[in-house]
Amino acid sequence: RVGLEEMYRDFSKAGFLKALQRYMPELRPADLLPGPAGVRAQALAPNGTLVDDFVVDQQGGVLHVRNAPSPAATSSLAIAEMIVNTAERNFTLDSTKPRKRL
Repeated sequence: RVGLEEMYRDFSKAGFLKALQRYMPELRPADLLPGPAGVRAQALAPNGTLVDDFVVDQQGGVLHVRNAPSPAATSSLAIAEMIVNTAERNFTLDSTKPRKRL
């Protein structure tokens, strides 16, 4: 359902405007300009629902960030710190060396 609604808003200026007007009721069609659309991956749980949290897995000596939903850019420093902490716990790293706090 979510994907179909997003496709509708992508292809229908009226649908896009209606969705935006939930947040800014004063918007009018003349306020909208065409532009490129962004695409982002979103993980799905086995039951088909969206995974709304970060998913980090370890396989051997590699950490995989498999899901970083919005606002991942805002959370990037916290994600980096989590990855460093996970790497220090799970890999042979010298955690006695001082490191800068994020």
